[in-house]
Amino acid sequence: MWTVDLSKVVTAEQKAAEARAALQAQYSAAIQAHLDAKARERQYDGIQTAITYRGDPNPQFAAEGEALFAWRSAVWTYSTAELLKVIAGERPQPGVKEFVAELPVFEWP
Repeated sequence: MWTVDLSKVVTAEQKAAEARAALQAQYSAAIQAHLDAKARERQYDGIQTAITYRGDPNPQFAAEGEALFAWRSAVWTYSTAELLKVIAGERPQPGVKEFVAELPVFEWP
């Protein structure tokens, strides 16, 4: 006769939580890469560096930093709301590339 180590039993709730965490991590990484790639178009290290130029004495840097700051907020606001819909079963789960393609568009100032 064998015994079951209950500390190793994974419940359906734990599996669902792990799946949600994996989904969130996958999409978050792709979204962050998308944000960073846009900032690198103008030679910034990434979006985090670019947004520090808000209020910079150089008007072009200041405008780019402000625009990227607002866009970053729009992207995360949209993506968070839409991924919650996926988790709630209110919309089908898109592929990562398809989801990134539906994010708010950025226009350089």
